[in-house]
Amino acid sequence: MTRPVAEREALQQPEWPDPAAVAGVRETLAGRSGLVSEAECAVLTGQLDRAARGEAVVLQAGDCAERFTEAAPEPIAARLAQLTGLAARLRRDSGLPVVPIGRIAGQYAKPRSSAWERLPDGTVLPAYRGDLVNRPEADPVSRTPDPHRMLTGYDCAAFVLRQLRRRSGTDPAGVPVFASHEALLCDYETALERPGTSGRYASSGHLVWIGDRTRASDGWHVRWAAELSNPVGVKIGPSITAAEAVRLSRVLNPQGRPGKVSFIVRLGSQRIRRILPELALAIRRHGAPVLWLCDPMHGNTYRLRSGTKTRLVEAIHDEATAFVRILAAHRLHPAGLHLEVTPEDVTECIAAPVDTPVSPARVAQPRYTSACDPRLNREQADELVAHFAGLTRRR
Repeated sequence: MTRPVAEREALQQPEWPDPAAVAGVRETLAGRSGLVSEAECAVLTGQLDRAARGEAVVLQAGDCAERFTEAAPEPIAARLAQLTGLAARLRRDSGLPVVPIGRIAGQYAKPRSSAWERLPDGTVLPAYRGDLVNRPEADPVSRTPDPHRMLTGYDCAAFVLRQLRRRSGTDPAGVPVFASHEALLCDYETALERPGTSGRYASSGHLVWIGDRTRASDGWHVRWAAELSNPVGVKIGPSITAAEAVRLSRVLNPQGRPGKVSFIVRLGSQRIRRILPELALAIRRHGAPVLWLCDPMHGNTYRLRSGTKTRLVEAIHDEATAFVRILAAHRLHPAGLHLEVTPEDVTECIAAPVDTPVSPARVAQPRYTSACDPRLNREQADELVAHFAGLTRRR
C-alpha cells in the first residue's frame, strides 16, 4: 500500500524507517471497527450548533499529550471526573448547558517546532512526536518512529472510549462526554476513515482539530478535514491574517453548516487585542459560520533558562477576558474554552503578574510530569472556568 502523493506532502509527519511496515499497519487499522460512530458525531454537531447560537457553552479540556500507560481505569476515571466536575461548575456559574469534550482517547500525536532535539551533551535525536510515533526517553531506540505504535494507539483509544461511554451513562446530569484530538498523523487518520450516510467521517474521534502549524488552507490537513462529516476545529495562532481566516472558514465549511467548524483561538494575552477584532469582523462580513472557542494556554508559553516550559496563570486569565469582551463587542458568542489540564498536583503553570519576566526563581520546587506542554492543575483549572463563567454568565 503506497501513500498518496498528497499525504506525502503533509506537514509534521514522522520519517518512518520501514514503509512496508506502515502499509501493513494501515491495512490492519482499515479492517478494524471505527472507534466512534457517525451518529455520535452528529449528536455533537447538533450540540455545537446550540453553542454557536449562544444556547450552550463548550468545555474542551484534557491532557496535552496522552500516554499509552494512562489507558487504565484509575487515570481515566480521574481525568473524566475532572472534566465533568469542571463542566458542572461552568454549567452552574454560567447558567447555560455545557457540552463537555475531552482531549482524550486519541491525543497521542504531537506537532513539533523542530524534527530534531539536541541534548545538553550535544547528542541529536529525533523529536518526541507523541506515543503514537515514538517514546520520550532520550535514546536513539526510543526516539525511532515505530508504525506499530499506531496499533497500540488504537487499542488504547478503544479502551478509553469504553470507559468514557460507561462513565457518561452513569453521569447524574445525563450529559455525554465526547472525545477529541488533533488529527495530525495521516497514516492513522486516513486508515480510520469510514463511510457514512453523509459522506466519509473520521472514526478516530467525535471532533478532530487541525493545529496552528498545519492549518494552511491548501494543505493536506485542511483539504482532508473539509471532506469529513465530523465537526472540525482549527487552531488560530498569531500568524494568521483576516483573509486567511475567511478562506479557512469557507474551505472547511463550504455549505455553511452550523456547528461544523470551530475556531480555537490561541493568540496570547499580548496579541489578542490587536488581532482578534480584525478576525471577528472579517468572519462576520465574509466568512462561513464558525464556533468561537478560547485556547488561552498555547499563546502564553515561555521557556525557563533550564529549558522547561511554563505558562503564567494571570496571562491565561487575561486572554480569556479579552476573548469574551472582543467577541461580545462584535455581537459574536464566546462559545467556550479549550484547555490543557490535569487532575495531578503539578506546578507546571505558575502565578506571576502579566508584565513580570519569568525566571527560575518564580518556580518553587516545580512538579512537572507532562510529556510535552505545561497544564493547569485542578485548582488552577477550576479558577479559570469560574472566571470564564463569570464573564459569560446569562443575566
